[in-house]
Amino acid sequence: MSEQDETSNWEQYEVTKEKFIQVIAKNMNLYGITSSVGRLYGVLYFAEEPMTLDGMRDALEMSKTSMSTGVRSLTDMKMVESTFKKGIRKDLYKSEEDWYKSFTSLFSNRWRHHTETNIEEADEAIEELLTIQKDTSSEELRIKIGNDIERLRYAQNYYKWLMKFIQVIESGEIFSLIPKNNMD
Repeated sequence: MSEQDETSNWEQYEVTKEKFIQVIAKNMNLYGITSSVGRLYGVLYFAEEPMTLDGMRDALEMSKTSMSTGVRSLTDMKMVESTFKKGIRKDLYKSEEDWYKSFTSLFSNRWRHHTETNIEEADEAIEELLTIQKDTSSEELRIKIGNDIERLRYAQNYYKWLMKFIQVIESGEIFSLIPKNNMD
């Protein structure tokens, strides 16, 4: 194979890898993660060695502050972890390569927070509506409040079910129901 063909293969390799990093970045939006942080994860995922913030900055042409913020976000989501390599003083980071683990952590943390908030809001709304219902002399308003309380109790039951679902994800029980795909 000629040197020109080999150079072309390397260029095509980089283009193909970059396309997939873009796909990762786009998909991260589903989880409320910016595409720049998604690209950061993609670069770390394909890195053969852990990277420093400087290395990430050079690879992505972003500011060190943006890199630091992105790494902190990914670390909080358990998608990136710091690591140590003898002889290197700077912080090193590598991606969590178990996407199943990353998904379960990210999904459950985000959904748990929002679901707990929704449960609290429904509880407060029911409490306030019961107070109004007790104080009003309007039969029409009492009926409307009663109907709305039924709707809110339905919502509460849904959120309780959703909390059970989140627990199935968090505990890893989901993988007994839907097994992980093995590499073929």
